[in-house]
Amino acid sequence: MPDLPNAVVDRLRPHVGDIRRSEPVGGGCIANAMRIEAGGTRYFLKWSGGEAGQTFEAEAAGLRALRNAASPLLVPDVMATWNADDTGPGALLMGWIEPGRTDAAFWERFGEALAALHRSTPADGRYGFERDNFIGRTPQPNAWRMTWPNFFRSQRLEPQIALARSRGGWRERWNAPAERLLDRLPEWLPVSPPASILHGDLWSGNFLPASDGCAALIDPATYYGHRETDLALTELFGGFDRRFYDAYRAAWPLEPGYAARREVYNLYHLLNHLNLFGAGYAGQVERTLRRFA
Repeated sequence: MPDLPNAVVDRLRPHVGDIRRSEPVGGGCIANAMRIEAGGTRYFLKWSGGEAGQTFEAEAAGLRALRNAASPLLVPDVMATWNADDTGPGALLMGWIEPGRTDAAFWERFGEALAALHRSTPADGRYGFERDNFIGRTPQPNAWRMTWPNFFRSQRLEPQIALARSRGGWRERWNAPAERLLDRLPEWLPVSPPASILHGDLWSGNFLPASDGCAALIDPATYYGHRETDLALTELFGGFDRRFYDAYRAAWPLEPGYAARREVYNLYHLLNHLNLFGAGYAGQVERTLRRFA
């Protein structure tokens, strides 16, 4: 990992004073990740130039929204953030969360806490977020919409399809099934489910067990939408214990038809992985399109 740039150190100094120690930590697949110590306090720092350096302010907005929601989930406190510019890399400075371990009680608390988080909704019930953000490195539009199928079509599936076409990953034979799926979204998705605050990118690498036994959320792609999208992604790549799902459903049961909707929601993430990582995800994209078209 590169050494912490002087430009970042200088911009951190008004917030933490002199940095006494810095060391890399796990993660950092998009940005550099470090633990720093200053003034007897530990912090978590992400920093990067280039494309990744443009994501930090949006991530900070999502973290603040999640932290302000009513839930026992832990969310790091944002201490300072800025995007990369002509003066140097961007950075996101957060409070340090001491890691713990997973056990049966952890998974049960996590499921209950996520259900509690999802009960936080905007007063006007719209779908979207205060600003656009990112899903990984991919821009994620969040323009407000009054109906959920409209939002999921215009702000989720259509932008990813357009990006796949522009990058050469889209197959011509997908055009017809994709159009049929898009046109039929009002049949598959609820028109006006509660607009829950969402993590937005809830795979197993974006939570961690804290030392107090609670779950902490990191690296969000926050917006207000149908709560099932968070749950769907947890099942796409695995890593979540069955007790997590049992506790969530006990706290807030899911409506009939979730298994089918889960595949529609995960198409968004499969398309994003196609755009980020290439043709290895083409087969899953095609199977989903053909199943629902």
